[in-house]
Amino acid sequence: MPRIKVAAVQAATIPFDGSAATQRTVALIAEAAATGAKIAVFPEAFIGGYPKGLDFGCSVGRRTAEGRADFVRYVRGAITVPGPEVDQLAAACAEHDIHVVVGVIERDGGTLHCTVLYLGPDGLLGKHRKVMPTGSERLVWGFGDGSTLTVVDTPYGKLGGAICWEHYMPLLRAAYYGKGVEIWAAPTADDRETWISTMRHVAMEGRCFVISACQVMRRSDFPEDYASRIEAAPDAWMMHGRSVIVGPLGEVLAGPVLDEETILTAEIDLDDIIGAKLDFDPIGHYARPDLFSLNVDEAPQLPVIARGEG
Repeated sequence: MPRIKVAAVQAATIPFDGSAATQRTVALIAEAAATGAKIAVFPEAFIGGYPKGLDFGCSVGRRTAEGRADFVRYVRGAITVPGPEVDQLAAACAEHDIHVVVGVIERDGGTLHCTVLYLGPDGLLGKHRKVMPTGSERLVWGFGDGSTLTVVDTPYGKLGGAICWEHYMPLLRAAYYGKGVEIWAAPTADDRETWISTMRHVAMEGRCFVISACQVMRRSDFPEDYASRIEAAPDAWMMHGRSVIVGPLGEVLAGPVLDEETILTAEIDLDDIIGAKLDFDPIGHYARPDLFSLNVDEAPQLPVIARGEG
């Protein structure tokens, strides 16, 4: 397998506007491809927006009209999968011969999902819905099920991964290791210093390359009626980035970078994964299936199942 270049796109998006954020993503796909990258990872909720600081008017036993209005705006800024925005992203991947992983807010009926799309020159290859929204994210995001624990085959290796704090779910990581992930995409909204140690751990544990991408956003990047509720200076950073690319022995290949837009790149060689498994293979010679096993239900969990007329 020849060496290839991969990229983590660290940028500000256009929150709550799916169409405008898609156009921003299309432009950044072109920029990532211009670096020579064959795979590019975008942050969590890059299309649709990560509503940092919003409470949607919710407290125990109480909801407000203003909070419901915030949710209406959030829903209207989300996208459907498939849909016209997905078609635009797929066309950009085809034009630039690149595979892309991008975080979106997906609208499915009256429910929103924090979703990752896998796209390539051949179109939409698959998606993953976040199975466990963190904390107050549960107010506005539904739960994904096992049917979207997606790993896709690319000409450059098996591509899969998790979203933000899904990385702290050891059984979910094991499920992905069992699928043979070689290039692990980690779209996130976690911009803390501790995130880097998590990415290095996943790379070492999974013996895979990890590409983590997080947004950089100033207070002024958000709509004014939203930004005015945030107690911070107009130019204050609300999301700091800290995107990073890590090799299968935990070595940092690029980043982290704080408080600036950038496209991080690194050259990777999948033979490094083979070498890394000399002394550790989480689903091979370092596993103990006689002691430990994991059952994963990948069937869609549907609330209504029509079985035909009686």
